[in-house]
Amino acid sequence: MDPADPAPRALLFGASGQIGRRVLERLLASGWQVVALSRDAQPARDGVAWRTGALPDAAGDGRGFDAILSCGPLDLFSQWYARTDSGRSRVVAFGSTSVHVKGASPDAAERDVAARLREAEGRVEQAAAARGAQATLLRPTLVYGAGSDRNLTRIAALAARHGVFVLPHDARGLRQPVHVDDLAAAAVAALGRQGDGMRAYDLPGGETLDYRDMVARVLGALRPPARLLVLPGPLFAVAAAMARRLRLHDAGPAVLARMRADLAFDDGPARRDLGYAPRPFHPAAAMFGPVPGDAPR
Repeated sequence: MDPADPAPRALLFGASGQIGRRVLERLLASGWQVVALSRDAQPARDGVAWRTGALPDAAGDGRGFDAILSCGPLDLFSQWYARTDSGRSRVVAFGSTSVHVKGASPDAAERDVAARLREAEGRVEQAAAARGAQATLLRPTLVYGAGSDRNLTRIAALAARHGVFVLPHDARGLRQPVHVDDLAAAAVAALGRQGDGMRAYDLPGGETLDYRDMVARVLGALRPPARLLVLPGPLFAVAAAMARRLRLHDAGPAVLARMRADLAFDDGPARRDLGYAPRPFHPAAAMFGPVPGDAPR
């Protein structure tokens, strides 16, 4: 960056979340001046002006920025973006591969998630087109690495608490867990994407493995490691129902059935356009936060 040029300005939503924190660090390292939205007051730091508020109605204006990035809920961001003047600022927003997966779920709440994601994607695309702005939509798979996700970190916490995690023998659906730092790198790279209009990219991790193997690696990374118990399907169904009644977990039938489904996505377009290069899945205990059972450090 030319020292004589003014630093580019970015408006960042979700800056205190698991992806947003990593995006913020990369923006600052690249010389951006950042206005970051948070519900709560945040400590001052160089290069960041914190804006207190919440999407969609109390997030402030969008004028005067070179880029706008959303690392939080896409539906809320899309509502703000559709009705807020932001000129031709480049937009990078995170959605989810759930838009592909949950539309045909037997669970009404999951179908609603997919519908809201589709509506939000359409809202962003229409608003960007109306302004002649470039928009990039990023859809991660299973996010890990920050200790605050609702999937692998929850598995790690349950396994650490009980010393064992139970799966059905046929939990062999394909998965591609993606590290939060790789997502942050993709978001910043998207700011330099060439081309007009909106482009959407699926962002899987760098390794495809089956559900059982993925969970086994998580359990093996814990200190001490937890044991994986594999049960026949009917016996697992009984155990899962009992665990729900005892409130040991809240995974419904749709979630459990999805363990058997292949959820694998093509990262070729992201590699081509964004230089996306996600890492293979090599989990460590620190990636899942201070889960129960951790020894004091």
